[in-house]
Amino acid sequence: MIIELRHLRSLKAIEETGSLAQAALRLHLTQSALSHQIKTVENYFEVSLYERKHKPLRLTSAGQRLLNLAQKILPEVEAAEFEIKHIAGQESGRLHITIECHSCFEWLIPTLDYYRKRWPDVEVDIRLGNSFEPIKALSDGGIDLVITTDQVAQGEISFEPLFEYQALVAIANDHSLVSKTCWEAVDFVDETLITYPVKQERLDIFSRFLNPQQVSPKKIRQCELTVMILQLVASRRGVAVLPDWVLDDYIAKKYITARPIGKSGMKGMLYAAVRKQEITQDYIKDFIELAREGLYLRKTSVN
Repeated sequence: MIIELRHLRSLKAIEETGSLAQAALRLHLTQSALSHQIKTVENYFEVSLYERKHKPLRLTSAGQRLLNLAQKILPEVEAAEFEIKHIAGQESGRLHITIECHSCFEWLIPTLDYYRKRWPDVEVDIRLGNSFEPIKALSDGGIDLVITTDQVAQGEISFEPLFEYQALVAIANDHSLVSKTCWEAVDFVDETLITYPVKQERLDIFSRFLNPQQVSPKKIRQCELTVMILQLVASRRGVAVLPDWVLDDYIAKKYITARPIGKSGMKGMLYAAVRKQEITQDYIKDFIELAREGLYLRKTSVN
């Protein structure tokens, strides 16, 4: 049979992530290997699955037919797999999660809601990692998974990539610098920068952008809640630097405006750090896979 589950999973991943690069990352494939998978199906049927000149990629009618098949079959396959694991007694365990970034709650909560339905017998707990060293706690066994943007050299810890993001500066729609296509360090000099209550050395905007250029904002204001930060931004009380996944909905609703930081942008990767000896646990592997789909799950829960 030419059409295999891996082909359907690839089509589903491309649709949900919006790009070959992000889909390949989720599927633990190189981009060329993923492209080869798609090309194999296209060559066999002598038909294109994507309109490649269109950005972002757009499915042809043949591609849409296979995506419909993937959306119908894959949930049934996954449900059967979980039922078999339940019969085999592989459904219980502990998953204590620590988050190093406040903004992760934007996609993590919908992910956890979905995860608890799939793994009702796994003990799930979550806490912020501001008051202790999460990676050390992970090594010592106090917690089971850390969501972080930093890879730390730890032999017994595996850092599993979740998804790439870009940090953007959020500004009011009528800000005096709204016409700029990107913000440079000097643009922050006269601004109040609104941040989460985190030490400056742990914020990328300082460690990767402002501090190397010896620039400081006029004032720093801290706020716990993302929605409050963006209300302050919209009412011209300051600016904020947040991941693109946080700002997408607010930009679409024209609540605020956002701009890249620096001419090349400021990008990063979000990781799930876990103990290497536990990476094969089914309930941990499944959480990581769901976390990679976190932005998609968030969008579907909102819509």
